[in-house]
Amino acid sequence: MKVTESPRLVVFAKAPQAGTVKTRLIPALGAEGAAGLAHRMLAHTLQQALQAGAGPVELCMSPSPNDPAWENIAIPAAVLRTAQGEGDLGERMARAVRRVTAEEGQTVLLMGSDCPALTAAVIHEAARRLKTHDALLVPVADGGYVLIGLKSPCPTLFDRMPWSTATVAAETLSRMTALGLKVWRGPLLHDIDEPADLAHLPAGFLKP
Repeated sequence: MKVTESPRLVVFAKAPQAGTVKTRLIPALGAEGAAGLAHRMLAHTLQQALQAGAGPVELCMSPSPNDPAWENIAIPAAVLRTAQGEGDLGERMARAVRRVTAEEGQTVLLMGSDCPALTAAVIHEAARRLKTHDALLVPVADGGYVLIGLKSPCPTLFDRMPWSTATVAAETLSRMTALGLKVWRGPLLHDIDEPADLAHLPAGFLKP
């Protein structure tokens, strides 16, 4: 199947429920505060993805879309909804990339939902760059990445990756090089995982 140049923008997210998301922020914000911030960051990410105008936007959800955890979470009508399914993070990401590229014939921009600095402009630029590159990565300051762009499944980029460590982005780039991919590296951004990261939140994200 020929993969089209118009990417699918896939946002990977967990339901923003107290005690299950952003747990490392609980000491600073409390369980409800951390979940509220996760909810606002998810809404922001979906809004920015839609505003980028680069392609259809999909929310790949954990738990599945029909789970009660999502009942009170407003999701724009234009956003497609899918389930992440079972497995560790790498298995779930690899499955989403394979589905979009190999089964549905689109390039993919797979992104997280905890980086307010991932704006429509950054997403639009990534989509533009993917037209002339095989892959791309938008790294974050803690050593991970917030967005990965691919034209084919590339399962080795997700298998046995040391997730949640400071070497994820570097290891992913190394594996891309080993595959002979032409890679674009985006700007270094900050995601919001630890209390110290709250300094990088735009005004208005923390509500009383």
